[in-house]
Amino acid sequence: MEFQHPWYLALLFLIPLLIGWYITSGHMKEATYRISSSSFISKEIHQAGTRRNFLLKFLYFSVLVLLIIGLARPRRVDQFQETKVNVIDMLLVLDISSSMLADDFPPNRLEAVKKTASEFISGREQDRIGILVFAGESFIQCPLTVDKEVLRNLVNEITVASKEYDGTAIGMAIANGTNRLKNTDVESRVMILLSDGSNNAGQIDPKTAAELAAEYKIKIYTIGAGTNQSFTQIPGRGLIRNEIDEESLKEIAGITGGKYFRATNVGALNTIYKEIDQLERSEIEVREYTRYKDLYGWFLIPAFLIGFVMENTRRYIGRIPA
Repeated sequence: MEFQHPWYLALLFLIPLLIGWYITSGHMKEATYRISSSSFISKEIHQAGTRRNFLLKFLYFSVLVLLIIGLARPRRVDQFQETKVNVIDMLLVLDISSSMLADDFPPNRLEAVKKTASEFISGREQDRIGILVFAGESFIQCPLTVDKEVLRNLVNEITVASKEYDGTAIGMAIANGTNRLKNTDVESRVMILLSDGSNNAGQIDPKTAAELAAEYKIKIYTIGAGTNQSFTQIPGRGLIRNEIDEESLKEIAGITGGKYFRATNVGALNTIYKEIDQLERSEIEVREYTRYKDLYGWFLIPAFLIGFVMENTRRYIGRIPA
C-alpha cells in the first residue's frame, strides 16, 4: 500500500498536541451544575457521565485520524509484466548429396553438420525450426516446430540421398523452402543453406529462387562446406573434386539480405552457426503495468458514519429535558 498524497500524514503529529491541549484546557472534564444537594446524583450516574464523555472524545479523535488518512489517498499498487516474444521461423536447408560423405570433416561432412545443427537447434528455445534436405531433389525432413527433441531426433536420422536422387539442386531447395516459409505468421523468416557443391540439378536457377525468397522477405544465410583442397577422399569411393560454387552462394545471400560463410573445418563450421545464432535472435519485449486501487473509502466512510452517529447522539442528548 502507498499514499498518493503522503504529506497529509504529517497532520497526524498534531493529534497528540491536540489531545494534550484538550486535557490541559479542561475540555476533557464534564460540565458541572450547581444544585442544592449532591444526594440527587448517584455515584453510578457520575461514572456513566465520565465514561460517555471519554468515549465521545475518543471517537472525535478517531474521526480526525480516519479523515487525515483518507485525505492522504491510500491505494493498493499491483505491478505486473507482459512479455511478448517476436519469434523467428527458421529453416535449416542441408545438402545430402553423396559428396557430403567426404572425410575432410571427421568423421564426414554430413555427420559434422548434423552434430553442429543439433547444437544450434538446442539453443533456439523460442523459435520454430524446420529441416529441409536436398540433393537432386528436395523434401521436408521436419516441418516448422518448437519441439526441439523431435527436431534433434530427425536430424540424427538424416542420411545421404540414394544414387538415383544424387545431385545438388540448390535452386529447387530454396524454392521449396520459400514455399514453406512465405505464409507463416511471423515477421522474421530465415533459411540457413549449407552445401558443398554447385547447382547441377533441378529446374530452377538459384538466383531466380533467391529473388523469389527476397520478395517474401526471407533472409538466406549460405554456408560453403569443404576444405580448400582441390580433391577430397570419400571412403570406399575414392577422390572427388571440391566444386563449391562460392559466387552463387554469395549472390543468394546478397539478394536476400543474408550473409555468406565459408567453413573449411569443423571448428569453423561451429563458429559460423554460433555467429548466425547471434545475428538472428528472438526479440523479447517486456511491458510493465501498474494498477492502482484506491482504499481511501475504507477510512472516510467509517469517519463519516462515526461522525453522523456522534452528531445525532449529541442532538438527542440536547433534547432531553433537564
